[in-house]
Amino acid sequence: MKPRIAVLGCGYWGSNHIRTLKSLGVLHAVSDANAARAEGFATEQDCLAIDPDSLYDRDDIDAIVMALPPQFHAECAIRAVNAGKDVLVEKPIALNVADAERAVAEAARNKRVFMTGHVLRFHPAFEQLKQLIDAGELGEVKYIHSHRLGLGKFHTENDALWDLAPHDLSMILAITGSMPDEVRGEGAAILDHLSDFAHLHMRFPGDLRGHLFTSRLNPYRERRLTVVGTRAMAVFDDVEPWPRKLAVYRHAVWQDSGHWAFTANEPLYIAVAEGMPLTRELEHFIQCIETRAEPRTNGAEAIGVLRILTAGTVSHD
Repeated sequence: MKPRIAVLGCGYWGSNHIRTLKSLGVLHAVSDANAARAEGFATEQDCLAIDPDSLYDRDDIDAIVMALPPQFHAECAIRAVNAGKDVLVEKPIALNVADAERAVAEAARNKRVFMTGHVLRFHPAFEQLKQLIDAGELGEVKYIHSHRLGLGKFHTENDALWDLAPHDLSMILAITGSMPDEVRGEGAAILDHLSDFAHLHMRFPGDLRGHLFTSRLNPYRERRLTVVGTRAMAVFDDVEPWPRKLAVYRHAVWQDSGHWAFTANEPLYIAVAEGMPLTRELEHFIQCIETRAEPRTNGAEAIGVLRILTAGTVSHD
């Protein structure tokens, strides 16, 4: 029997969860503080509309996907796992590390699945990139940098760092397999007191370096993760069409008579099977519910991401 899943939060990203879960045959209910909005989705998707306060104690709901403003995530996740529900909580799972740790600990105490919505971990191009790295195709990874730039969206609680960086930090942590020893943040607030631009500089064990740049006031879109290794470099560019999303550059750099020399080679585009990251993420969540396996994007990873965000946050008060 497939799990019966409810979506709490019917906003922009919640609506994507609703439609995807419906396509997977597991959508049972929707819930939102705006009752009319929930009723609209319930009619459209032929499922139940349930008031948020009544959601947790329903015996006909096995799991809840939470796509709320982040300040409500931890409290609602704790309430859900204490009621025996498995949860997928969108990023960020809390606005501070202490609340995140409480939510993850309560899930563990209740033996509930706790998964975080770091959706790009399920992107086929990133999965292929991770396989190349693990197979040693890039050699030893020495530097990782990511750029996530665009115009909007603007939030009253989240700045550009907290809204955009979790995607890339989750991928960087998956590649490094460790937390950074040092984190330094820089930010610029243009519209109000929240950063519209943010840089993170990270140093990992083994002197692996990382750099992250996010912006919500950029005139063009950029969604690029670059990994520099001792044998090759790779670029995951999500703005590119599928045949060009993952490129490997086998440039050569060496010393000749005391001077540096190099050759620049054309990129080798790696074939990537097309697939929707959100669909693959929710399929993984369903599998974890059914098998009781630990999610790929679990609570420990989410806490790690929050620790980096906290260390890199710049106040503009």
